[in-house]
Amino acid sequence: MITLHHLNNSRSQRILWLLEELEIPYRIQPYQRDRKTQLAPPELKQVHPLGKSPVITDGEITVAESGAIIEYLVWNYARDRLLPEPGSADHRLYTYWMHFAEGSLMPPLVMKLVFDKVRSAPVPFFLKPVTQGIADKVMSSFVGPNIRNNMDFIERHLASQAWFAGAQMTGADFQMSFPLEAAMAGRVNGQYPHIAAWVKKVHARPAYQRALQAGGPYDYA
Repeated sequence: MITLHHLNNSRSQRILWLLEELEIPYRIQPYQRDRKTQLAPPELKQVHPLGKSPVITDGEITVAESGAIIEYLVWNYARDRLLPEPGSADHRLYTYWMHFAEGSLMPPLVMKLVFDKVRSAPVPFFLKPVTQGIADKVMSSFVGPNIRNNMDFIERHLASQAWFAGAQMTGADFQMSFPLEAAMAGRVNGQYPHIAAWVKKVHARPAYQRALQAGGPYDYA
């Protein structure tokens, strides 16, 4: 049986959704973030040396990294319905979006999170203008433009595609779900109606709702 090592408010929620869509037996090993640091607990390092989630174990097999987990689960349990025909145009889209999610979209979103924390971090009053000035400059000159460029690109794609790799849902949609949920939580809904509609469509799926019930509180739903 597959075990999902599930950290609250993390990328592992999309793996939980995939497992529910696959309707295969699995169990959840839950972990909670440290309330002060928001980091994963050290117990996760007993599963994988990096101590991050998601990680799955399938018998003697351990797989880490969301993209690798999705590809493993799709290939072994749903290649007939969640993987486009190899060599097809849809498969090229599938490969692209599987890599885009963490390679292009997540880095500036993470940087935004970091600099938002810099803005609100407790520092001596005379340093506050300096730290906020640095954060504002990085956000306005680099992070913000990159996020907008990525989101505009995704919006245009979803204007002509039901799912990320064509007319049918594929593993790429699971991979793209977390960064787009995070972006929508950042109050950009009105600017990107096609992205908002896609996220709403994902959230309406019965398997997604079951995953929320199974995984516990999730801030991005």
